[in-house]
Amino acid sequence: MGNKFKLINSGAILTEAKESFPLRLEKIYNDLTQIIEEYKPEAMSIEELFFNNNAKTAINVAQARGVILITARIHKIPTYEYTPLQVKQAVTGYGRADKIQVQRMVKMILNEEKLPKLDDITDSMAIGICHAHSAKFAQKL
Repeated sequence: MGNKFKLINSGAILTEAKESFPLRLEKIYNDLTQIIEEYKPEAMSIEELFFNNNAKTAINVAQARGVILITARIHKIPTYEYTPLQVKQAVTGYGRADKIQVQRMVKMILNEEKLPKLDDITDSMAIGICHAHSAKFAQKL
C-alpha cells in the first residue's frame, strides 16, 4: 500500500525578539495568511496549549495561538486541537515517547533523509501526522 504521507513544504514563522509584541503578532498573522493563500489547506491542526511555570511566556504563547486560530477562522479553515500525548501516540504508538523517538518516526513516516534543525518545525509535522491519523475522531475548535 505504501506511504500515504508526502511533505510538501515545511518552515516556521520567526519573529524578532526585539520587535514590539503587537508587531510580532501581526507578522504571524500576515505570514500565516500568505501560507494559507499559497497552499489552500483543508484543515489546520494545533497543539493544545501547555502551561509552564513562566506566566509571561504562557501569556505570549496564548496570544500567538489566538492569532493563529483567528487567522484560520477568517479563512474558513477548520481547526483541530491535539494534546502532546495524542501526538506522540499517533506518531510513535506510545504516548510517553521522547522527542528523539517522535523525530525518528516523523522522518520515517514522511520518508525524509533529514529533518529541519528547528524542533518546532518537526513538532508541527508530527501534529499534522497526528491529525491525518485522527481526523475522524478530532474535536474541531
